Amino acid sequence: MNNQGLLYWLWYIFKNYWNYFLKGTVLTLEIAILGTILGYILGFAIGLVQATPIAKGDRIGRKIVYRVLKPLCSAFVAVFRGTPMMVQAMVFYYGLKNSGIDISPFLASLIVLMMNTGAYMAETVRGGIISIDKGQLEGGFALGMSHTKTMFCVILPQAFRNIVPEMVNQFLTNLKMTSVLNVIGVYELYFATKSAAGIYYRYFESYIICAIFYFIICSVFTKILKSVEKKAFEQKDYELAVQYMGDSAE
Repeated sequence: MNNQGLLYWLWYIFKNYWNYFLKGTVLTLEIAILGTILGYILGFAIGLVQATPIAKGDRIGRKIVYRVLKPLCSAFVAVFRGTPMMVQAMVFYYGLKNSGIDISPFLASLIVLMMNTGAYMAETVRGGIISIDKGQLEGGFALGMSHTKTMFCVILPQAFRNIVPEMVNQFLTNLKMTSVLNVIGVYELYFATKSAAGIYYRYFESYIICAIFYFIICSVFTKILKSVEKKAFEQKDYELAVQYMGDSAE
């Protein structure tokens, strides 16, 4: 049996252990999708804090809040961008275990992926916001809009065009980075592949199947997300302006 060729082993492993790969793929998608969405939300919040300037005319309470939050957000981003996600997962999971807090590998991996994604997205959001000309912000103030309304109605819609491509890249990266979470016992696709490979010690063939699964998943989501991105930005700038002017007139 060990003398059989590559194609034989590829088919044999897939035929007998497809349920391993399927279970791992489902869990990989669950962690990647949920962790990325939560990370987007966290990243947008941190990015907005980092990109919002503290003006002289701001209320004292607002100044104090931002002066406290900005260093904390910067430290958070520095830590999670400056350390490998595999190390983050082990420190977080086993750190909680040593503290007497019982947490499942799935929940731990979800939180780690969320925080890691949030750190990278924060910098993407911050960069997208500061890439918009300051005249846009001043124009909003000239129209009598508050800082918050100017940010959400004028700056972010324009910055979003620069942010979305990186959001797509981040999600695809997260799909593949879930493989490092096997170190805390998460039964994702890579872990499932190790289990299947160890039965007959056919690691080469098993990881080829694993690579095919990852390639198919990433290719499908790339097509879907690129299509969504294209349709989302079909509306022209002047249409957005007319829509806003109409809302203001009402």
